[in-house]
Amino acid sequence: MTRPRITVVGSTNLDLVATAEKLPVAGETVTGATFAQHPGGKGANQALAACRLGADVSMIARTGEGPNRDAALALLKADGVDLSGIVSDPEEQTGVALIAVDKAGENQIVVASGANGNLSPDNVKIEGAPDAILCQLEVPTACVLAAMRTKSGLFAVNLAPAAPVPVELLETADLLIVNEGEAAFYGDGIHRGEGMVALTLGGQGAVLYRAGKEIARTQAFTVPVIDTTGAGDTFCAALVLALAEGCEEGEALRFASAASALAVTKPGAQPSLPWREEVDAFLEDQD
Repeated sequence: MTRPRITVVGSTNLDLVATAEKLPVAGETVTGATFAQHPGGKGANQALAACRLGADVSMIARTGEGPNRDAALALLKADGVDLSGIVSDPEEQTGVALIAVDKAGENQIVVASGANGNLSPDNVKIEGAPDAILCQLEVPTACVLAAMRTKSGLFAVNLAPAAPVPVELLETADLLIVNEGEAAFYGDGIHRGEGMVALTLGGQGAVLYRAGKEIARTQAFTVPVIDTTGAGDTFCAALVLALAEGCEEGEALRFASAASALAVTKPGAQPSLPWREEVDAFLEDQD
C-alpha cells in the first residue's frame, strides 16, 4: 500500500509531566509526584501518530530557539517527520504544557503557547498535493483557514481546544473531530456542512456523522489505563490516515478507536503513540 501524504498544521510543545496519586483541587498542593519531560503539542502529537501509523508526514509549526526546541522536536525528527516547514521564532519561547496526571490516568493541562501563537498564514506553505491536511486550534485560526484554502484531498480539523471559529470553517471542512465537551460548545454548528463529524465518547466509543445523521459507530476497547494524554490526538491522526487510505467509514472509525486505546496504556503523549504493527495486531486479537 502506498503511504498517504499528510500535512499537519499545528502546535509543538514541550510537556512537563507530574504524576501523583490524585489531582489537586483549587488551592491544594499535592506532593509525592514523579516528574518526566516529553515532546508534545496537539499538532506534533498528531503528526507523530500519523507517521507511526503509516503516513509520510510534513509538519508546519513555529517554535522558539534553544534546547526546548530541540527537545520538543526530538521524536518527530527521530521518526522521520518532515520538519522543513517548522519556523524558528527568535522572539518567543517554544510552547510548554504543564501536565498533572493521577493514578487513574486522568489529567489536568495548562499550556503556555509561546511561539505557537505567532504562527502566521504566511508560514503555511503546503508543498505538493498531500492526500490530507490535519489542523487543530492551538495555533491562530487564520493559519487553519490558510491551510483550508490550499486544500488538497481530505481537509480535517480537530476543534480543540474549543474556541469560536468562522462559520466558513465548519461548513467547508471534510472532517471535524470533537469530544463531548467540544461538541457541546459548538452545538448544531458542527453539522451545518456536508462533511463528516467524528464525536469521541470516551468509554462509550465514537460516532461518525454526515449532515447530522449517524453513519458509523464503534465501541471503546477495554485496556489498562496509564495516561490519557495524547489519546485524542492519536484518534485524530488514525482516523485521517485510515480515510486517506480509502478505508470504509466504519472501518476507519474502529481503527482510530483501537489506536487511541493503545495510546492510554503507556505514559506520556508522544512516547505512548502506537506503531501501525501494534494497532493491526491489537485489532486481530479482537476479532
